[in-house]
Amino acid sequence: MLFPRFLKGAFYIQLSCALLLANPISAAEHINPPTFSSIENSDIERLLPSDEIKPILAGETEFLSLYSEYMSSDFRGVVLLIPDWHSTPTNNSGMSYLRKELNNLGYSTYAMTVPDIDWQASKMAKTMPNEAEVAPSKTEEPASPDTTTDAQPQPEKIKDEPHYVNAIEKVSDDVLDNYKINLISRFNALYQTAIEDSSNIVVIAQGTSAGVLLEHYADFPDERVNAFISLSSYLPNTKRNKGLNQTTSLVTPALLDIYYANDSTDILMSLKNRQRWVNRNAKFDYRQRQLFGLRDQPDQHARLTKEIDGFLRRLF
Repeated sequence: MLFPRFLKGAFYIQLSCALLLANPISAAEHINPPTFSSIENSDIERLLPSDEIKPILAGETEFLSLYSEYMSSDFRGVVLLIPDWHSTPTNNSGMSYLRKELNNLGYSTYAMTVPDIDWQASKMAKTMPNEAEVAPSKTEEPASPDTTTDAQPQPEKIKDEPHYVNAIEKVSDDVLDNYKINLISRFNALYQTAIEDSSNIVVIAQGTSAGVLLEHYADFPDERVNAFISLSSYLPNTKRNKGLNQTTSLVTPALLDIYYANDSTDILMSLKNRQRWVNRNAKFDYRQRQLFGLRDQPDQHARLTKEIDGFLRRLF
């Protein structure tokens, strides 16, 4: 005997419910996505020759650096290449080209991987209220009904004066400071490795990495370098980036400040103020150079190398 169509549908629905009850579905376990540095390290180990990869330990953290030996008759020193944050030492904005081309000019190169950005740095600590703020003080306890009648009349509460509220920064000081601490830890470890090869140390840094390293060298650290070359140095924080103009004139090493015509407005508007601070603090070994065109073009890389080589030949 054939079941009517609606009875068949009810039968299949009951059967499906029974199977679901017999095998309850468990929620999928949350898996954090891989970090940028882990993907970067995996690509470096898979694509680049193993003899160029040098792991270095900074405290308890191990990071990768790319070493390339000089290939000229005269050895002129060691160049430390630090890419922009959230970038790689093999990027096409000059780092990959300089890593090999500087070998032909007499320099050995170390290209460093940068630490991950902690966008939640110190955020949780600020959102948690303090116990002192939560617990009411004794002076603020409401008076009892018996004492309110005898209390003297209180003066009217003075209204707070209006005040200005600053705009929210694109990147907070906490995030920048966290990245700065981790980057300098790696940089110091890389410096100790490079100083064993030569006393002539040159630093070439990009973007935000260049900005935080300029702040670091304005405090006169123990790690001395002979020349500092910044490529579009910038801090994504209005107040810190404004202070970078003065900081640039306080660093001890000779400084070559290279920027591109198509850089962001924040970078281009800071250049004139940097030169004014340099004149005020009499930093005579400071130079500014502008490059036209796209930064990933082969001709641009050649111009960048020529500017760097000319600047360094005047020093040593």
